[in-house]
Amino acid sequence: MNKGKQNSHISNPHDKLFRETWSDPENTRSFLQNILPGEVLQLMDLSSLEICKDSFVEKELSDYYSDMLYKVRLSDRPGYVYVLFEHKSYYDKYVHLQLLEYMIKIWRLFIKQQKQQNKKNKQNKLQVLPIVIPLLICHGKRPWPKNAVWFSSMLSGPVEKLAIYIPDFKFNLYDLTCFTDEEIKGTVMSRVVLLLLKHIFDPNLLDKLPDILILMKNLIEKETGLQYFETVLRYLFNTMDNVSAETIKIIADQAISQKAGEYIMTLAEKLHEEGKLEGRLEGKLEGKLEGKLEGLSDAIELGMTLKFPDKINEVMDQIKKINDVNVLIRIKEAIKTAKDYSEISTIVACIE
Repeated sequence: MNKGKQNSHISNPHDKLFRETWSDPENTRSFLQNILPGEVLQLMDLSSLEICKDSFVEKELSDYYSDMLYKVRLSDRPGYVYVLFEHKSYYDKYVHLQLLEYMIKIWRLFIKQQKQQNKKNKQNKLQVLPIVIPLLICHGKRPWPKNAVWFSSMLSGPVEKLAIYIPDFKFNLYDLTCFTDEEIKGTVMSRVVLLLLKHIFDPNLLDKLPDILILMKNLIEKETGLQYFETVLRYLFNTMDNVSAETIKIIADQAISQKAGEYIMTLAEKLHEEGKLEGRLEGKLEGKLEGKLEGLSDAIELGMTLKFPDKINEVMDQIKKINDVNVLIRIKEAIKTAKDYSEISTIVACIE
């Protein structure tokens, strides 16, 4: 896209839109109301739905996976269930493992919290684990295989005969490719986002955009409306290639109002300035990092020259490939105390 896209790029715009939309309980409540089976909904008190603040995704994966976890009380008995949201913009045949890992982390955290609660109350109360309902929203270019929702579908061999040894579960699949636009229900924001996700890879998205944006006409006048509108615009700026902010403005002028169109240009300029600032900050940080890496590399080369001169070329070839400051510091410190070159080569081998 033009300046809106190139200067304010978000590394994972689909996940960001997903997270911002379903961090609102009202959107989530309406979504669950429309996609969960009736017999499941009868067991839940959706008015009690609340988001869980604990993250079950490691920091190094946070840019790739979006975790949304809700707790819902059961309506006809004590206790509650967890509903785990996950999102995919492509078919991932190993998503079952990812969901299972999340579920195990949820249960382990639950056990930890119960132990802390028992200790606080001076009790020794045995707690059974809560049920976790995994839910997957998919908007890939092709439909998700209908027979690939059970964990056991990943396994080979005599699965049925060995079923008692296999942990099995099914995730609730909401595949947007299988629904017409009219079949997508929920709050205005939920519908807008689901329609955007459904059509984002469609080459005719621009033709569909007026009907999607017009849904926001009344919402934009509400207290949180402008915030939602900005969320949608940021998503469009970061996903629509070769489309200018001016083009989206014209569509918004007609679908919503002239005021909305003006806001688009204001936001585009804001994102442009943010991009400039980010670029300057990134440049400074990269410069500092490069300087530090170069300094550590020089220190390692000096240390090797003094202690193991015959091995210097072998080590420095590997050192030049390392961009981790902590690793280089570790090697530098190791050279100071190493009595034999094998102590250094072992560290380098582990890094490779």
